[in-house]
Amino acid sequence: MRSWITHRKTCLLALLAMMTLSACGFALRGPVSFPFHSIYIGLPDASPLGGELKRQIRANGQTQIASDAKDAEVILDVLSEAREKQILSLNSQGRVREYSLLYRFNFRLRSAEGKEFMEPVTIQLKRTITFNESQVLAKEAEEALLYRDMQTDLVQQVMRRLSVVKMDQ
Repeated sequence: MRSWITHRKTCLLALLAMMTLSACGFALRGPVSFPFHSIYIGLPDASPLGGELKRQIRANGQTQIASDAKDAEVILDVLSEAREKQILSLNSQGRVREYSLLYRFNFRLRSAEGKEFMEPVTIQLKRTITFNESQVLAKEAEEALLYRDMQTDLVQQVMRRLSVVKMDQ
């Protein structure tokens, strides 16, 4: 008799937990839908950022990437892309202890006729990395990994901004 009551309480708690999780509004992100059907991206294919951005748009499956700006409904103009490394702090001997890694990306979205759908937007990402002279190669690999992480974050931010563009302005 006791085991049946314990089993019933356990089932009730599990049911309550499932109802709580389903009510929180959690949902997986699906493909991003853009308000345009074709886009020209002003980055070369050899660019790591350009390659990743184009892969993300292709994965969407609804938007074509034009090889020529004349054939595209919208044009993503890259105004600037810069990676910087600044000294953040020094130790007591005057040697670098921390660096600040910056990734700046400035772009705009326009039509082939020059009509602007999105004014110039600047996205700036920042990461901090510690430095140790005895681990130079490991720190260089960590720096490359952080820049790659910032690039992925940047692509996701660009995708979200492109998905909310108002084409009828």
